[in-house]
Amino acid sequence: MADSLKIDSSETIRALAKLGHNLRNISTLPPAEIPKNVKAELRHYQEEGFRWLQFLADHGLNGILADDMGLGKTVQTLTHLAAEVAKNPGKPSLVIAPTSVVPNWAAEAEKFTPHLKVVLLQGKERAEDFKQISAADVVLTSYPLLTRDFETLSKQDWHLIALDEAQYIKNPKAQSAINACKLKSAHRICLSGTPMENHLGELWSLMRFLMPGFLADEKTFNTQLRRPIERDRSSDAQLALNRRVSSLILRRTKDQVATELPPKTEIIHGIDLNKKQTDLYESVRAAMDQRVRDAIAAKGLAKSHIIVLDALLKLRQICCHPQLLKTPSAQKITESAKLEYLTTELLPTLIEEGRRILLFSTFTSMLALIEQHLEKEKIPFLKLTGQTQDRATLTKKFQTGEIPIFLISLKAGGTGLNLTAADTVIHYDPWWNPAAENQATDRAHRIGQTKPVFVHKLICRGTIEDRILELQKHKADLVAALLSDETSKLKIDSETLSHLLAPLG
Repeated sequence: MADSLKIDSSETIRALAKLGHNLRNISTLPPAEIPKNVKAELRHYQEEGFRWLQFLADHGLNGILADDMGLGKTVQTLTHLAAEVAKNPGKPSLVIAPTSVVPNWAAEAEKFTPHLKVVLLQGKERAEDFKQISAADVVLTSYPLLTRDFETLSKQDWHLIALDEAQYIKNPKAQSAINACKLKSAHRICLSGTPMENHLGELWSLMRFLMPGFLADEKTFNTQLRRPIERDRSSDAQLALNRRVSSLILRRTKDQVATELPPKTEIIHGIDLNKKQTDLYESVRAAMDQRVRDAIAAKGLAKSHIIVLDALLKLRQICCHPQLLKTPSAQKITESAKLEYLTTELLPTLIEEGRRILLFSTFTSMLALIEQHLEKEKIPFLKLTGQTQDRATLTKKFQTGEIPIFLISLKAGGTGLNLTAADTVIHYDPWWNPAAENQATDRAHRIGQTKPVFVHKLICRGTIEDRILELQKHKADLVAALLSDETSKLKIDSETLSHLLAPLG
């Protein structure tokens, strides 16, 4: 792997030298004609995105289309693919996407670029379609299948490789990231509304796939840019990084370009734990706090990762419902202040108002408890988790207005769903990464939405959930700084950990 990346790095250097010569007299994006056989009316910003992708391809560059979720990265990419097929016939391109999103690509290709020959690699019988790859215009596959079918996919000399939801390769040591980097192609693009979710190392991983060596090796990048930005709040390092990557990242927010979208209002509901929950929370917190401190003293913070996560998980579960925590003392507590607030105050009000509701939780076991209440009250609902097979049918049922509530696990429902029939989003429990919550919210607040969207967040006061909101702010600031000239700091150390495990209040 290291040898191949060294070769790629030298190719990047040569490509950049050639680019410098070619761009001396270019001051604006040159025009690019949308192929006549593309069956889509591109919005102004989508046409600009297409021109930008064409500009990159024409000059041997690769980049990240980082538009907000719901602004049409798929149709911009399909238009780009159609133009590339016209210019470079006979050489297939590859789109890799999350498993749940691959069918959406097939449907969008059929809708917007029906003239392209698309091969969908999916299911147990997909090997029968391998022989069609070389004659295809576009091949669609998933990240898990990239690993399983790597021997076949790596033999093909692709024209273009597009990674959808490219944050799937944010860990450079993951097999999917390694395999993606080993594929052969003339042109590469990443599609991601969240090119960096937690730290700048994730951006480095995406850039390694796109332009190996452009941000140096990982060790040098961490020393010269990541640590000065994240730890020292160095404005000079932040500006240097921004200047380095800004031309390779195209980012438009909904506020900037989708001015026709109705407003989105966020409402935080502070909830006090009941007496039994409070006692349980404090006893578990004190015990886990001591356990974590002992582990850190013995092994250090870096090697205490599992114990730390277990401690934080238990506290989050208690906030949701003690029944999520599988200990005898927790199982004796059958009431949850948050569930009671949801079922006796918030949901009845929203249903009476005729709201169409998406309800997200990171815990499928919590969704099961909410499901029990809805069944008892005879309130119709749909549910989508990682075990759900037919997402399309559920989506259609909700979109046609048959069902008022859609229970969705955050991980399973964060991508690949268009649920503009919803006008209300409830986040039952907060997640560390604000990007994951925002992507879930964008199932409703996206192009096609005509009604104002209200986002309700249920937060237990004085608990770890309050601390999670604070961490979300730090991470949001770090992302904002990458896409602007502002500086920020993401602090994950012993001090932050102590804060997370602090007593109630």
